[in-house]
Amino acid sequence: MVPEEQIYDVVDKVIELIKKSGVKYIVGPMETSMEGDLEELLDLVIKAQEVCIQAGSKRVISIVKIDYKPDGVSMNEKIDKYWI
Repeated sequence: MVPEEQIYDVVDKVIELIKKSGVKYIVGPMETSMEGDLEELLDLVIKAQEVCIQAGSKRVISIVKIDYKPDGVSMNEKIDKYWI
């Protein structure tokens, strides 16, 4: 288990992985949302788990939610009306 005082260091490493991937993402207080090709996003989840293990985690739990429409769905259409 990663000590509590090091958790944000691990989170920062995962966010850096996502940033380098080039996918669109939004960091929230309890989750990070990503937008893109499903296979690419699932590969990022696997890589994020590996980053956590390399940082000292003995166990990683990933919760994945998928919103799918045949014509596509964007984060913007879900949240634009809520931004000030």
